[in-house]
Amino acid sequence: MVKNVSKQKKIFVTGFCLLIGIVLYWWFLPLKIVIATESGIALSLPTYPEDTFSIRFTHSVHKTPVWENFVVRGVDELTLTSTEYRSYGVGMPSLPSEGVFTQLGDRFILTNLNRPFRQIPVRVGPEAKLSFIHQEKEYPLYQWFDAGTLVTVSINYDNEGVHKLAVEEEQKQFDADEILKEFDSEADKRILTGFVGKIVSAIAICFTLFQLYTAFFGVLDAQLQRAIHLSFGMGLIFLLYPSRHNWSRTSIHPFDLLLAIVGAAVPMYVVVTYHQLVLRAGTVTTLDYVIGGIGIVMVIEGCRRVVGKPMVIVALCFIAYAFAGPYLPNILAHRGVSPSDLVAHLYFTTEGIFGIPLGVSSTFIFLFILFGAYLESTGLGKFFIDIANSIAGWASGGPAKVTVLASGMMGTISGSSVANVVGVGSFTIPMMKKLGYEKEFAGGVEAAGSTGGQIMPPIMGAAAFLMAEFIGIPYLDVVKAAVIPALLYYTGIWIAVHLEAKRKGLKGIPRHQLPKLKEVFLNRGHLALPLIAILYLLVDGQTPTKAALWGIVIAILASALRKSTRMKPGQLIEGLEKGAKGVLGVLVACATAGIIIGVVTKTGVGLKLAGGLIELAGGMLLPVMFFTMITSIILGMGVPTTANYVITATIAAPALIQLGVPIIAAHMFVFYFGIIADITPPVALAAYAASGISGGNPMKTGITASKLAIAAFIVPYMFVYAPVLLMVKATPVEVTMAAISAVIGMFGLGVAMIGYWYTEVSGIVRVISFIGGLMLIEPGLITDIIGIVILVGLYFIQRNKANAQKNPAT
Repeated sequence: MVKNVSKQKKIFVTGFCLLIGIVLYWWFLPLKIVIATESGIALSLPTYPEDTFSIRFTHSVHKTPVWENFVVRGVDELTLTSTEYRSYGVGMPSLPSEGVFTQLGDRFILTNLNRPFRQIPVRVGPEAKLSFIHQEKEYPLYQWFDAGTLVTVSINYDNEGVHKLAVEEEQKQFDADEILKEFDSEADKRILTGFVGKIVSAIAICFTLFQLYTAFFGVLDAQLQRAIHLSFGMGLIFLLYPSRHNWSRTSIHPFDLLLAIVGAAVPMYVVVTYHQLVLRAGTVTTLDYVIGGIGIVMVIEGCRRVVGKPMVIVALCFIAYAFAGPYLPNILAHRGVSPSDLVAHLYFTTEGIFGIPLGVSSTFIFLFILFGAYLESTGLGKFFIDIANSIAGWASGGPAKVTVLASGMMGTISGSSVANVVGVGSFTIPMMKKLGYEKEFAGGVEAAGSTGGQIMPPIMGAAAFLMAEFIGIPYLDVVKAAVIPALLYYTGIWIAVHLEAKRKGLKGIPRHQLPKLKEVFLNRGHLALPLIAILYLLVDGQTPTKAALWGIVIAILASALRKSTRMKPGQLIEGLEKGAKGVLGVLVACATAGIIIGVVTKTGVGLKLAGGLIELAGGMLLPVMFFTMITSIILGMGVPTTANYVITATIAAPALIQLGVPIIAAHMFVFYFGIIADITPPVALAAYAASGISGGNPMKTGITASKLAIAAFIVPYMFVYAPVLLMVKATPVEVTMAAISAVIGMFGLGVAMIGYWYTEVSGIVRVISFIGGLMLIEPGLITDIIGIVILVGLYFIQRNKANAQKNPAT
């Protein structure tokens, strides 16, 4: 105990010193320049004197920059230098010189930055490409304009000391930031500047440093580690997320400041009195009850702000159930729990708020979110999109296939379906629309592709780490189990996209307009080293904590291999801040999920509900799976994947296990359907976000996304009946054969969903193709033979039909 207290003191002293140093550094950190576009792309870069930014319109034929050298000098002077734009048919009218622009030859000196700049219209050539260059690092916007499109470039200087540069087409299409805030409550937080912003940033950075310290030198006792983690998180939540929707996003309301202090102080009560709590061996005082009750309320209120009301309602229903036990029907009845007992159980044990979910958040999840923040800073997202473009951009339906590839790769570092949609969809959806895809199909492709990111190894959604802890298996086993289902998921979407492109005769982007794969790897291939390293470390048997730590270190070192990707000290500090802010949604969801788990363990309702579910299904496995699927999807419409998995793993998964389903198959089943809720109507948050970008009908977009992601609705049933798809108790040969046949089967499902194979497919053929696809997905020699015979027969029928249409009899 003395050793733990000594370590605790060291942590506080170290943290305090770091806090002072970081505040001083942050106070003198140079101006940040924010470059944002109406297409939703935004950069936030620390700038130093003489930093150079280039605004580049690249002509599709001449490949020549139209306008470059955007130089920042402090906060009061900004210089633009134009190049020979006139010789390539891209004209600019004379610029105003009314105290805003001063034209000296080919240089435009901008002064008087306290007023907005005029807009500069630029007429671009055919298929011109727009990008920004900063310190030799290119940030393409992937917005392809038609010939003659009028593009407006506006540069503004706001009252908070931030330059904003916006680029928009003549007709505004969407605002990605607003879309993200509308469908992802975690994104609707305050943007604080000045002294207050620096203080909040310093707290976030200290949070990350605490996590790194304990990860390197060993975590504290479970309750101490989780209490400090929760204390930092609750303080930041109340500082960054306003109580009311109409409150300011640029200043902190006094009420929220008060709650931030209380929210941070209450978990620290556990830290300060930890020695006494251990000595009392479960005996709780009146003060403990009061503090615990406030702590529970703070967690629920924090969840309301960050996650949303649905999860709060679920948690409150479980709390009500704890009190209402004696008054309920027999199957749900229990002897009841007193308020004092419930508070003690939820707040002063490791079976409630400080349970396994928060424990995983305070170790694995935080480090992987920090890892993702640094990978984004290196430009890995752009690397993924360039790879996808070079591989598939030229093919039939190229932009849609780019969406599938890029979304899958981005899913390895991001666990939010909506954030993936907005991040990747800002690039890909406009490209798909210009190619000829309908709005709903373009949005559906992006929604389905982005949602699948949470099941894409090696870094899956936060719930995957919880699964490893709940089941008690290495995280690598969860990754192995997810490989084939993830392959089938994205194969199904790819096939559907290909068939739709063939049906509509949609072509890809000319190769000369796309990045070359060799050049992409030569220039930025080193950015993939951290992902390779993490996979190697997991296979080597290292813990997820150690793998994530080394991944962070390698991400920073790998970025330094080239000047164009090298992170500056300011970006390293900013990564610490992003990591802390990025974990808040998961943190409070895990804490609230702990309330639900605490009620379940205290009342025993989990086993009762599992037994009731089996009784309702008549003891048959298929109805139990169906009821579990419906429960997971309904919960997923209101709560995040992490909380959804915790609830269904506690209540529904035991029913599957009681019926003989392997434990990993049961947990993977509920995990999958919790994720798919993001594209399942009527809520379908990912589909709604995608429709906000595409301008399509949200419901039709959701239906299209569900059709494209048909594998996610079928494969879970298959791996429950045939765990070989999860690599459970199977030889390499069995796994290989099952994977190959299932991939072929996905083609049959794709034909059934799209209704095309060389030519239009009739209704009966679609049904037969669907059956053939199911036969091949179901592992087994007999089913594989039946499926192959069906698909081969349909191949000859459709090929002959297509030939007959091309060469009609005279």
